[in-house]
Amino acid sequence: YRHIGPLLEAVLHTDVKEFQNSGNYVKNSLTPLLDIHLHSNRDGELAANGSITYVYIFSAIALFILLIACVNFMNLSTARSANRAREVGIRKVLGSLRKNLISQFLIESLIFGFIALVLALLGTFLLLHWFNQLSGKQLDLGLIFQPKMLIAIISLILVVGLLAGSYPAFFLSAFQPIEVLKGKLAKGFKTSWLRNSLVVFQFAVSITLIISTIIIYNQLIFIRSKDLGFNRNKILIVEHTDFLGSRAESFKVDIQNISGIENVTMTGFLPVSGYRNSDAFFMSPALDQKSALSSQAWLVDDKYLSTFNIQLVQGRNFRKELATDSNAVLLNESAAKYLGGKDILNKKLYRIDDMATRRLKVYNVIGVVKNFNYSSLRDQVASVTIGYGTETGSIAIRLKGANESGVINQIKSKWDSYLPGQPFSYSFMDDNFNKMYFTEQQTGRIFITFAIIAILVACLGLFGLATYAAEQRKKEIGIRKVLGASTANITEMLSREFVKLVSIAALVAFPIAWFAMHKWLQDFAYRVNINWLVFLAAALIALFIALITVSFQAIKAAIANPVKALRSE
Repeated sequence: YRHIGPLLEAVLHTDVKEFQNSGNYVKNSLTPLLDIHLHSNRDGELAANGSITYVYIFSAIALFILLIACVNFMNLSTARSANRAREVGIRKVLGSLRKNLISQFLIESLIFGFIALVLALLGTFLLLHWFNQLSGKQLDLGLIFQPKMLIAIISLILVVGLLAGSYPAFFLSAFQPIEVLKGKLAKGFKTSWLRNSLVVFQFAVSITLIISTIIIYNQLIFIRSKDLGFNRNKILIVEHTDFLGSRAESFKVDIQNISGIENVTMTGFLPVSGYRNSDAFFMSPALDQKSALSSQAWLVDDKYLSTFNIQLVQGRNFRKELATDSNAVLLNESAAKYLGGKDILNKKLYRIDDMATRRLKVYNVIGVVKNFNYSSLRDQVASVTIGYGTETGSIAIRLKGANESGVINQIKSKWDSYLPGQPFSYSFMDDNFNKMYFTEQQTGRIFITFAIIAILVACLGLFGLATYAAEQRKKEIGIRKVLGASTANITEMLSREFVKLVSIAALVAFPIAWFAMHKWLQDFAYRVNINWLVFLAAALIALFIALITVSFQAIKAAIANPVKALRSE
């Protein structure tokens, strides 16, 4: 307030309190240097920032995939408990205490965890390059062997090993020797509500990831296909043309004559990325803050609209031959609507030209252009006031024909003749546009990778459970076949329970996925609607994958010789 207060009094004849009472606000804040990369969403940072939200999201997904693996271990351990029941019974008869049995099973789980660690380190070594490409990072194996990382990895193995082994350990150690040795332990596959609940959990996570992936890609497709109000295709941006100084205009005229170039405009104010400048415009010379328009203030030439195919809604474009156009402005629809809508043409706008003397510059509104998304689709199109003049930050060139490389070489030759030894830097506007949504594209790729991993891990567990279910019902299957049941009947019988579990998982996943994606889409001012077909498609994909997984084992059991099953004892 010490600096802003005197400025408000000198320019707007008001103080901070009155300024705030009018509905405005002044806010200053500091950001710790170490928080900028992941926690800052402000414009004008030195480089593109990361997002702590995505760190949390991907950490949560990785944790859920790890939990799915733990669930598989618990499921398969308890499912095959009958195979170790006699071992537990005999050990208890011979004097083993329950705590000794618990320790044994937990140690077995920890051993599996450390074996998994060795395989994970090998997998990291083999896949690190691919992961760096996927994530856009440059990680190396040296990070793993830092003391803090080693402690974290070992702690993770201990936690996961104890978590995955805890339920099987307490479950198996609780068997009563007399019931085990009498063969009364096995209750069949269908009686384990906990095991079924864990299967539901696995597929709920997988379906949530599938839905999220589909919606993210739908949003990316929407971004690429949305009418932005300008045409970014075949636009070449020659950067740093301010190095040309007073010769910038001559350079622009020279390249305009190159065959293969349709149009050229010179300005640093580009609709995708570039220099930005905000200022205040007033409807009266009294500088009444109630009629003030906070707007982007751009400076362009007469070829700007035609180069980017930006449409005029009212009025006319700038004309080079009219000297009075040096005080002319074009407004976008947002600015025009704020200042009066259809009756805005030929109205005067006032802008402070010299803060010290409070000298004003008067502008005449000569036209209104259609709104164009000059920023990310995360933001609504705000007011833009476009003035006529010279701004040499960069040159935008609309190309025609297919010989783009030949045209670029000719432009480079012209550049070298003007600035020998100065690097020629250029980019395509389409690429710059895609860079604005690099995080979303990267997120989509990572989500689909996580979804595949989650489904694969879940299916491995499902395959194990299907194998166990077929083994437990081997005699029943044999009797049914002897009585005339077909392979299709047996397959349908064994698959029915798993189909029910995946269907329940879908119902659990739908509200979770909707809420998560609804929150994510709120970051975009322009976004897709969440279609119910996405949920149906995700459920069908998960159901199809589960059926393939289960049916393989079910068909194998159904075509087995029933005689072997019935004579096994």
